[in-house]
Amino acid sequence: MGKKQRGVSGAGPGAGPGAGSGAEDARGVRRSWEGGVGEEAADGRRVDRWLAETARVVTRSQLKARGAVILVNGKESKPSRPLKPGDRVSVSWIEEPSEGLVPEDLPLSVLYEDERTIVVDKAQGMVTHPGHGNRRGTLANALLGRLVAAGRGAAPRGGPGGAPGGFPEAPESFRGGVVHRLDKDTSGVIVAAKDPAAQAALAAQFKDRTTRKEYLAVTRGVPAPAAGRVENRLGRDPRERKRFAAVAEGGKVAVTDYRVLAVYGRYALVALRPKTGRTHQLRVHLAGLGAPILGDPVYGKRDSDFSAATLMLHAFRLRIRLPGKEEASLFKAPLPSRFVALLAELERRYGKKTPA
Repeated sequence: MGKKQRGVSGAGPGAGPGAGSGAEDARGVRRSWEGGVGEEAADGRRVDRWLAETARVVTRSQLKARGAVILVNGKESKPSRPLKPGDRVSVSWIEEPSEGLVPEDLPLSVLYEDERTIVVDKAQGMVTHPGHGNRRGTLANALLGRLVAAGRGAAPRGGPGGAPGGFPEAPESFRGGVVHRLDKDTSGVIVAAKDPAAQAALAAQFKDRTTRKEYLAVTRGVPAPAAGRVENRLGRDPRERKRFAAVAEGGKVAVTDYRVLAVYGRYALVALRPKTGRTHQLRVHLAGLGAPILGDPVYGKRDSDFSAATLMLHAFRLRIRLPGKEEASLFKAPLPSRFVALLAELERRYGKKTPA
């Protein structure tokens, strides 16, 4: 029997032999998991929420996408079924066959590189690491391709054509050395490791929140006050599952410090220092201040004056201690051309004011 966690017994899908079961399916391997419900379900929470947030087996969106079948006390149940302490839950789902991480020769803007790490200015439009529908062309593919070209990685099993396979020097969890992520349409500085030990050292700093990150954003609206902190809990928007929103219960704590650097009429240039790293955190927080990021198609509205604007969010600076270094290093990604051009046009049209 697996270890108990938060009143949950059983073992997750990634555990060792005997932790779960797998059977071949036409679309992939069908995995299964079983566990007991503890006092955390005394509030009558839904089984899908319990599986995602307490058992942490599979997310709520994946339950549907992966053809999951849920049983409560041996009977098939809907995801909305409320639970109570003592219930027994089992779930099975289809796991897509892994294709492995394929190295690719893609252009990168390198800010810094040594034997164990690399710091890149990620271009807008590049996905950080492979996911559903994005198996190629990601930053992780490019980083692994760079390692292979330098003789640091192995060719894919099956030959150079990119056949499914793994890399003995880089296990699946290595993911091209990526330790944090930027949204596809967010540009800027991102650090990656060249070996699993360096990856662990970098990842620990993000987990312990000892890194310092600063972003720049152009907003449609001016945050008030001109400087402050946003602190709340973020969770899935119940009305639109692809969005995140401030929630009264559940979710995760999200903290962002911000400062308005310049005002251009009804637009502003804002510096952001996230203290936590939640999905879409900066975008949700600025929208909550009545100043969504210009070009944000999810949390903002189309701007008739700048209809061609893409997401105006840039990871500007990152302070982190590199493996083998005693002191933290500061890396800076210059403002991309889309920022330079837009800020110049905003100043031409509306002038520029600096908050006192």
